[in-house]
Amino acid sequence: MGAFCSSMKTQAISEILTVTLNPALDYATTVPRIVANRKLYCGPARVDPGGGGVNVARAVGRLGGMATALVVTGGATGKKLMTLLSTEPGVRTVPFEVAGETRFSFAATDDETGDQQRFSLPGEALTAMERTNLLKAIKDATPRDGLVVLSGGIAPGLPDDFLKRIQSKIRSRSPRIVVDTSRAPLRSLIETPIAPLFLLRVDQKEAAQAAQHSMDTLADSLLFARTLVARSVAHHVVTGRGAEGSLMVTPDRAFLCHAPQVPVKSKIGAGDALVGAMVLAFARHDPPEQALKWGVAAASATVGTEGTALCDLETVTALLHDCYIEAI
Repeated sequence: MGAFCSSMKTQAISEILTVTLNPALDYATTVPRIVANRKLYCGPARVDPGGGGVNVARAVGRLGGMATALVVTGGATGKKLMTLLSTEPGVRTVPFEVAGETRFSFAATDDETGDQQRFSLPGEALTAMERTNLLKAIKDATPRDGLVVLSGGIAPGLPDDFLKRIQSKIRSRSPRIVVDTSRAPLRSLIETPIAPLFLLRVDQKEAAQAAQHSMDTLADSLLFARTLVARSVAHHVVTGRGAEGSLMVTPDRAFLCHAPQVPVKSKIGAGDALVGAMVLAFARHDPPEQALKWGVAAASATVGTEGTALCDLETVTALLHDCYIEAI
């Protein structure tokens, strides 16, 4: 833990709140071989609490920090998810209970090829009253001048601009808002920003969809990220470059953090681990390039774990030395 805490000597650590609007109970297993139209006999299942913000909070806790996880939850699946999440180190939970049942997701890895099949159910729709109460609950939970992470997809029944509604509701209390989302909610944030986010993380595929052209080269990613910063979408934009690592652009700087080479077992949760490690570094007042290094190390450590497992501090610290920053 010392390596992560070394930068924190005089300033108080900022509080971290994660918000998960559409969590899932994650099941992961293996099969000898994935073959269509046959009954497949699976190995033992791993079950973890999941969803973007849930995994971000789990990563923060596993790296020695503390996070509060506000989770929209309902039914028996939701109760099991919250029970599992309550055992995670460094995570405080704030359940927002709804009438609908929390969804689950399922991943199966082919033992022969290493290929992974992932299935994610949509979840049940929130009511109009639940939407109104949810905004209030998020504002009430927002720490003064803390870091607020809105990560993952949004639940059915929520409008595409719901993340911007959250931003409008809480930014007077804490403007340091971190977003990692996709599809229509991401398009809404990019096309009509209301105020700069503190950090926006966009993976390579999502960046290509948002820009409506491929992200084959580093120059493509750099132009995309710089455009978002120039348009005041976010102060820091992080976008993935696959095995190359991740690119960060700020108003006056751009740099690529090269990823270490690790055996890939499962990519589930890698992006969430990246966000969690970065947010914890920012909470401890590390500079942006150091935050990015922690994020890339955490993502690399996570892809080396089985199924829905996440990184641990020892592995992340070891991989940190193999991550290096290149100014662009």
